[in-house]
Amino acid sequence: MKRRMINSLLGVVLVVVAVFCVPLALIEKQSIVNAANDRVDAAAVRVLGLVESRLAAGEPVTGEKFAAQVTDGSFVTVDIPGQPLIAVGRPVGGPALTATEQGLSGETVTVVQSRTDVDHEIGNMLLLLGLVALLAVQAAVALAVWQAKRLARPLTDLAETAERLGSGDPRPRDRRYGVPELDRVAEVLDTSAERIARMLTAERRLAADASHQLRTPLTALSMRLEEITALAEEPNTVREEATIALQQVERLTDVVQRLLTNQRDPHSPTAVAFDLDDVIKQQIEEWGPSLRETGRSLRIEGLKSVSVVGTPGTVAQILATLIENSLMHGAGTITVRVRPSGNSVVAEVQDEGPGVPPELGNRVFERAVSGRNSTGIGLAVARDLAEADGGRLELLSLQPPVFALFLSRSGVR
Repeated sequence: MKRRMINSLLGVVLVVVAVFCVPLALIEKQSIVNAANDRVDAAAVRVLGLVESRLAAGEPVTGEKFAAQVTDGSFVTVDIPGQPLIAVGRPVGGPALTATEQGLSGETVTVVQSRTDVDHEIGNMLLLLGLVALLAVQAAVALAVWQAKRLARPLTDLAETAERLGSGDPRPRDRRYGVPELDRVAEVLDTSAERIARMLTAERRLAADASHQLRTPLTALSMRLEEITALAEEPNTVREEATIALQQVERLTDVVQRLLTNQRDPHSPTAVAFDLDDVIKQQIEEWGPSLRETGRSLRIEGLKSVSVVGTPGTVAQILATLIENSLMHGAGTITVRVRPSGNSVVAEVQDEGPGVPPELGNRVFERAVSGRNSTGIGLAVARDLAEADGGRLELLSLQPPVFALFLSRSGVR
């Protein structure tokens, strides 16, 4: 591109120089020749005037009388009727300028001047124009090189930015170059980089959320299948456990679907009216094996047969996250308490453990923040799910730890 820009600008300058210098050279050459002819004519007129004045005074006409009017390189002849030809100077060989003047008495004056000085002056003029043209071409080359570098450097930089985007580095560079068109391209690339960065962040967040949220159902499902294997000789029990396992698989599918739905459209309208007791009962059945294995218990308190508005799978996932959090970081009995709060129903999850460190507080809902060396994702995802479902998740007490899920009560406006 640099070479093309240099060649283009240089071509334009050469055309301008040719269009300007050639006519100027021709005009100047003709002007120099005309000026020389005028000088020769003037010399002939002056010599004729001297000759006529001598003749009028009756004085003899000799070459010495008008020799002062003859310049170097000139040859003058005076032809007077009845007198010998008078010549002053050396005859001119080669190209010459000639002027002839005739007087009233028939006398003829001829001045011949060599073109050597004229040709020398024309040569100097052409040399001067050539130098000017050469300087113009050199200046044009320098300008073309500078301009080519000025425009090529941003394009190279933009190409590097595009290459960085393609290689997975979406950081915007925020560089501008003072050229509106290039600045527009840079702005578009920076906007694209920010959009790609958000998309990559969302994809990584989705992968982290999915891996974290799927871990709990898969663990429970694995334990349930182990119990089914151990009870293979009791068909009724096996059937019951298999039914629960299938329900867990359905909830697992719902978790995946919900994560994908929140990723694409966080405000997707999926809320319905459902019985909160069914979701709590499902959690009791699901976490039974884990509770028995750790020697912990789960207690239900508060309202019964409460109808709330939300997504059953989402509410189940939030409660599962809170129960898992109590199992991993808490101690003693886990209490799920349902109580009214204005137009809402609150499902609280509490345990008898040491609680949340005071320095954390509500920061436990931030991603990558954890007081027990865990991933710090579960509570953040649970809060996002609650808000996307029209509810909210809060930490009501640090010690003992009490997490509260606020849900809208069905039939209340």
